[in-house]
Amino acid sequence: MSAAPQITTRDEQPYAAIRATVTMADLGQLAARFGEVFAWLGARGVAPAGAPFFKYNVIDMERELEVEAGVPLAAPVVGDDQMVSGVLPAGQYVTLTHVGPPSELIDANRQLLEWAAEQDLTWDVSADDHGERWVSRLEIYLTDPDVEPDMSKWETELAFRLAD
Repeated sequence: MSAAPQITTRDEQPYAAIRATVTMADLGQLAARFGEVFAWLGARGVAPAGAPFFKYNVIDMERELEVEAGVPLAAPVVGDDQMVSGVLPAGQYVTLTHVGPPSELIDANRQLLEWAAEQDLTWDVSADDHGERWVSRLEIYLTDPDVEPDMSKWETELAFRLAD
């Protein structure tokens, strides 16, 4: 079940992440690496400033995806050979909150994309040799699975940046 999409304004947000190139079938393996991001931050005394997320940089559903498993921060950090650091850009985003298991997120993404097409909105995305390159396309995991094991109750916010 998903709430209706809406347009929201987001401030810029520093983050740290593990970046990987994966297939759709391997995406779950990247989710398992959020613990590494939290451990890396903890070893440096850096507290998260929000819920973990996937940032989809490049999407080619038939081949590979470049995705970051990230955690928002209050201030920027310097990455290393294990961790990248970045800033999610400020701007207008189309958002949608989905309640349900991760297996339903493809449909939630479709719902958000179709709604935006009906509104004649333009994404901050470009095409390249590897697929669609997004400036900021997020799946934000609002529910901690350790606190709520029932996947039918998990909340995920989709947030896709609109072109200026």
